[in-house]
Amino acid sequence: MFSRFALIAAPLLFALTAAAPRPAAKARPVPVEAPLPDVVRVALATELGTITIDLDAKHAPISSANFLRYVQQKRFDGIVFYRAMHLPWGDQPNGLIQAGTQGNPKRILKPIAHEPTSATGILHKAGTISMARFAPGTATGDFSIMVSDMPGLDADPKATDPEAVAGYAAFGHVVDGMDVVRKIYDAPLSATLGEGFMKGQMIEKPVRVLTARRIPIPAVPSLAPIPAEAPAAAPPPTG
Repeated sequence: MFSRFALIAAPLLFALTAAAPRPAAKARPVPVEAPLPDVVRVALATELGTITIDLDAKHAPISSANFLRYVQQKRFDGIVFYRAMHLPWGDQPNGLIQAGTQGNPKRILKPIAHEPTSATGILHKAGTISMARFAPGTATGDFSIMVSDMPGLDADPKATDPEAVAGYAAFGHVVDGMDVVRKIYDAPLSATLGEGFMKGQMIEKPVRVLTARRIPIPAVPSLAPIPAEAPAAAPPPTG
């Protein structure tokens, strides 16, 4: 499934690996909190503009609740978009951008259980937000936004590789601000920063997230009922 991505230093399976030291042991997953509305909207105000994201809490409740927990505790305030993966094939632009806590012990919370796309039905399309991780069940506070469709990150239950079977956990999509996503994607990259397959994908001057806040979803105005036409007046009697 991932052989078509052999043109880069590592297969795309590692595209959403968090840029943080690998944890020594897998922590216990954080339990899901009180049920959320089906959709929760979050605004990421960055140095280059605002990215508005709808979290799909109906289909990916664990990942959505985790992201919202970071937002509500202001753990995303001051983080940076530090990575832009550019794939040199297919329709351009092709790749993703990545941000998060980068293993900062003052910011990260406990890992969450993995929600594969085969269970949620949320696929890695352009504008999709997805959790970065090491092994399934290790995702914390790093995430990526797809600049293009990236089906290679979806779970493949028929694969023989356990990593490919798991895929990555997509949990929402950008509803406004894809132009900002593109600005971040187009930021100059460093030729030296990053280790292993991430070398050459790190943004030279990371783009700061100023604030991350939950915002209301505007109500859809209801249409006023169309008044029924009054029946035509009966003609006056004749004769």
